[in-house]
Amino acid sequence: MRTRALISAGLALTASALAAAPAAALNGGTESSTAYSFMGSLQRAESPRPDGHACGAALVAPQWVVTVGHCVRNDQGALVGHPHGWKVRIGSTSVSSGGEIIEVDKFIRRPGDLQGNDIALLKLKTPAKGRPIKIAASKPTATTPVRILGWGMTCDELEPKCFPDHLREADTVVQTDASCEDAGIKGTEICVGSVDGKVAPTNMDSGGPAIARAGDGWTLVGAVSGGNPGQPGVYSAVPAFRTWMNDVMAEKQPTLDGAVDLDGCSGSLVKTDTAKPSDPALLLTNGHCVTGDRPAPKSAVVDRAEKRKVTVLDRAGKPKTTASTTKLSYATMTGTDVALYQLDKTYAQLASEGAKMFKLAATGPRQADPIDLIAGGLRKSWTCAVGGVVPELREEGYVLRNAIRYTEDCTPDSGGSGAPLINPHTGLVVGIHNTTNDQGGVCTEGNPCEVDKDGRMSVHKARRYGQQTAGIVPCLTAGSRIDLSSPKCALTKPVS
Repeated sequence: MRTRALISAGLALTASALAAAPAAALNGGTESSTAYSFMGSLQRAESPRPDGHACGAALVAPQWVVTVGHCVRNDQGALVGHPHGWKVRIGSTSVSSGGEIIEVDKFIRRPGDLQGNDIALLKLKTPAKGRPIKIAASKPTATTPVRILGWGMTCDELEPKCFPDHLREADTVVQTDASCEDAGIKGTEICVGSVDGKVAPTNMDSGGPAIARAGDGWTLVGAVSGGNPGQPGVYSAVPAFRTWMNDVMAEKQPTLDGAVDLDGCSGSLVKTDTAKPSDPALLLTNGHCVTGDRPAPKSAVVDRAEKRKVTVLDRAGKPKTTASTTKLSYATMTGTDVALYQLDKTYAQLASEGAKMFKLAATGPRQADPIDLIAGGLRKSWTCAVGGVVPELREEGYVLRNAIRYTEDCTPDSGGSGAPLINPHTGLVVGIHNTTNDQGGVCTEGNPCEVDKDGRMSVHKARRYGQQTAGIVPCLTAGSRIDLSSPKCALTKPVS
């Protein structure tokens, strides 16, 4: 794969990182005569610049700013997070004064290889007063006139004289992809600047916009990603990510439709693609939510009599219908923390009563995937995202594999155990909520600890986790039965 230099020091913003990046100025540029209401400077404490500038950015909605993914890199490698001390100055030609400066509440970076997916959104703690820029309807073609903006370095040295306070701009065009071929340009990117690189972005221009005329105003067509010396710059084509950006910015609060209140815990009605309307319905919750003895470590419980009332909720969290469990078909707290109850009603009966049922996803979620958590036991819901996948989670003698770590804004409390984690795009259940480190304890009840792939243990107070449920799918057979002997079923089996 051809590579390119990033036009930002990204994570560390160290002197050595800066020296390795392209050092040509915003060639052909001049100082902007007027401010742009949408133009922003992302400022981070790690910047070597006294003004804190790290990257360019553009306001696309009152509380949302777009930049590039490598501008939000962090020590943890998180794709979603709540940074401390990040801020954006918006609507000024000066990087150190004027306009308005607003703290960053959250960053969301698009998953995938930076080459082709170098885009990120910043949610501001308060709405900006300035007028956002509209995103262009489509990726611009070659020869389209554009203007590029930035506060990138104007010379090679890490000295104040190379850090412009005044915004610079240059008028140029979109080039054919061939002009950026050496930089490994992708289909979601555009090549911007002069062919000889004399008009191009420079170091610390990353995230800065390329804008195109639209009537009397401007539209956003690109954000600086990288480039090579003596060539045009490679920009992420912002219109190519419109759907992803709209989904992130929508932050729709999920309804409680289909959530189950299970006497102190939460749950959901689930099925697979092969389930028949005449099959007994199944209820999914946590293994630690069973009423009898909990499954022992390294073991499971199957076909145990347990009669419990099940209340299925409507969109507003009010009872829609009820059912009863006939037996605990399966439960374990090893590998994953799940329990499946068989109900006294079929899928067809519950559907006729207006109950919503969910299908189980056959694959697990990835980092940064959105998830909706609907907790019937709490009558509350959360819009969250996968903060990471933990190779091993230990708690009170139990070991859980590939646990789902939530982002910091996902805060279900006691009573949310067993709540489904639903991918809002597919509507499929990808996991269930199961635990929180309450006091900062080490691997004790209510205080799970993480173990990474190299065996290093860590403890994170107040961090919350869910368990993946894809492993259930290969174990379900006709008639809502569990077949632990199935070749593809890897669920923990009972100890004889």
